[in-house]
Amino acid sequence: MHNPQTISVANAVFWRISAFYLFYFAIIGVYVIFFPKALQMAGYGSGQIGVLLSAAPLMRFIVPFFFLKHINLDRRSFLLSLLILSFSVLLFYPALPHFWLLLAVNLLFGAAISVSLPYIEAHALEVLQRKVYGRARLFGSIGFMLIALWLGKVLQTPMDALHYLAATTILTALSGAAVVWGSERETKERRRDSGEGFSVLKYWPLWLGFFLMQVSFGGFYNFFTIYETSHGISLEMTSWLWSFGVLCEIVMLYFQGPLLHKNLLVILRITIFATAIRWLLLWLYPDSLPMTFFAQSLHALSFALYHSTAITLLFLLYRQKALAQQFFLGISYGLGGFVGAIVAGQIYGEHLFLVESVIAFAAFAILLKERSSQFRGLKA
Repeated sequence: MHNPQTISVANAVFWRISAFYLFYFAIIGVYVIFFPKALQMAGYGSGQIGVLLSAAPLMRFIVPFFFLKHINLDRRSFLLSLLILSFSVLLFYPALPHFWLLLAVNLLFGAAISVSLPYIEAHALEVLQRKVYGRARLFGSIGFMLIALWLGKVLQTPMDALHYLAATTILTALSGAAVVWGSERETKERRRDSGEGFSVLKYWPLWLGFFLMQVSFGGFYNFFTIYETSHGISLEMTSWLWSFGVLCEIVMLYFQGPLLHKNLLVILRITIFATAIRWLLLWLYPDSLPMTFFAQSLHALSFALYHSTAITLLFLLYRQKALAQQFFLGISYGLGGFVGAIVAGQIYGEHLFLVESVIAFAAFAILLKERSSQFRGLKA
């Protein structure tokens, strides 16, 4: 029989981590969906908005390199990042009318937010079972969807967006602090988890695959709404397509546990191949609602299962577990997201998702070069 006290502690850890995911991805929802609109309402042009929004992904890519030597991604640096994050979000208020000051604040905000999630991801994988991790992570999807639905109804002024950005950031900082203060002290191995000996080149096909996979999402994240509405799908129906993808993501996160005990490299290849098929379907049937809904259902594989498999694989491959998560987010969502947005903007048109499909298939082909023998020992 399980000790009731042990179960109670485990439940408390689960809910603290879940709360962090809920509020953190609510921040992402405000920042990605509504902050560009707030900047437009504040009088910024599209070029200025593009520069301002490029700051966070660039910092997500740059910051991990500072942790290769001398700085450890431990609870101290995590708490410091939460403090800086809370301070930087308050600076958005006085900085809003001033482009260069606002750019500096975005850089600071991006640097802080690039530290907090990798630490929690590594901590969650360390203290939660694999089947439980997904059930905690799905609260992030819920937070993203709830803020999107709510703020879409109430957003009237740039200040509305800043208020919600500040509120979700403060709640994220408080829940992150609760995770740290409610957990046992870090082991000596975690405290000494420096970046010395960390190598991306050792598994270069894996990292290149991560990068290309996120580049292929550039068309989806930046142009899916424009693409579908230009093919006769109403804006309201397009919003339902977005929501349906998130719902499929939530279902996968809840039930994915057993899959994370299989051969992770094979699962990763499957999810990337499914992504190539997803983009191909959007190119072939842009005005077909049933096919577009089916393509959106693949979000369960191309985001939820892909993300969980990737971070679990890195958690098992590297001793520097938090640093590995930081580089994953930096190389994929940071650099890959930045390049993907630029590429999508340049190639937008009828063949956008054909190109994205080719890029995703290239990621799949490159992962075929990764030797499966290196990963057999990682099979649970």
